[in-house]
Amino acid sequence: MPPTSPYLIVLDPDEHGALQTLARGSTAEYRLVVRARIVLAAAGGATNTANAALHGVHVDTVRKWRRRFWAHRLAGLADADRPGRPSTFTAVQQVQVKALACELPADRGVPLSRWSAADLAGEAVTAGIVADISASTVARWLAADAIKPWRHRSWIFPRDPDFATKADVVLDLYSRIWQGRPLADDEFVISADEKTSIQARCRCHPTLPPGRSRLMRVEHEYDRGGALAYLAALDVHCGKVHGRCEPTTGIAPFARLVEQVMTREPYASASRVFWIVDNGSSHRGQASIDRMAAAWPTATIVHTPLHASWLNQVEIYFSVVQRKVVTPNDFHDLADIENRLDAFHDHYNLAARPFNWRYTKKDLDATLKRLATHAPVPTAV
Repeated sequence: MPPTSPYLIVLDPDEHGALQTLARGSTAEYRLVVRARIVLAAAGGATNTANAALHGVHVDTVRKWRRRFWAHRLAGLADADRPGRPSTFTAVQQVQVKALACELPADRGVPLSRWSAADLAGEAVTAGIVADISASTVARWLAADAIKPWRHRSWIFPRDPDFATKADVVLDLYSRIWQGRPLADDEFVISADEKTSIQARCRCHPTLPPGRSRLMRVEHEYDRGGALAYLAALDVHCGKVHGRCEPTTGIAPFARLVEQVMTREPYASASRVFWIVDNGSSHRGQASIDRMAAAWPTATIVHTPLHASWLNQVEIYFSVVQRKVVTPNDFHDLADIENRLDAFHDHYNLAARPFNWRYTKKDLDATLKRLATHAPVPTAV
């Protein structure tokens, strides 16, 4: 006679029904189905050995679930809690490491510009926060709060005392409004600027086109072929661009760009053309306004605030030029650059359309209110 288990299974009608439903279920977890079938077989008088052979499991598995059901009934079929390995670090230590990541290394006397996960792990040990910790653990903690001290972004605090007033004028023009009234059909808005120092870098070996499983290859070494400036004027509301190349920037080159635009239709016969420019030396201050008015009575210069070229839409066009024309820089000489840029703005104008400018005066107010909560760092004397 086989040995009899001390854990005899006797089911009441409710338990038997519940086990039958679970054992025949098509949506229940398979492990729970097997456990229910083991208990039903045990209740039917099957030995542990026969039960294991019937369900294709080890006999110890049958003993485990027979004993668990005998002790806890239906609740015993669920998995027990798995607390896992005890935490090595306390919540306070995690917070301290995250706070450390939010400090500049120089403030702690560390000769680094930015933290890495490995640097933070070493500093946490040096500072006595933990006895030992890995860089991967630090990285995992920082990822939980989206803290990335190894990355940075540039910013500049508005220093123009009339920032809001000047920016409002520019944003109004983008909405075709001037001094509170809509612009007429024969009034236009031009966004203009210069892209300086476009270098002719002639690569020592020819650039290779991309191929199968291979990126385009550009030789690292090059010979310098000089540099030129690219001046562009973007019609904000139709998207077309007028451009020219010059040996350098300055008042005279900018005047030639203005002449190029103002002598063409529809600008030549326009009642008014607004030129939005930044505060670069080619078109700075009241002197530039006076020069424009004297040369072109229907043209009006509108300056963006100081350090706010991002309000000038032509900068978006220049970013397109940088991505599509200049990078990677591989030109034989300055004539090659000029031909490429002249051909590009003609190509661009074939499908030109206005940029989808969404930054409004309401957005500007929100930005200035947010910046007002941050006091600018005083400049060292």
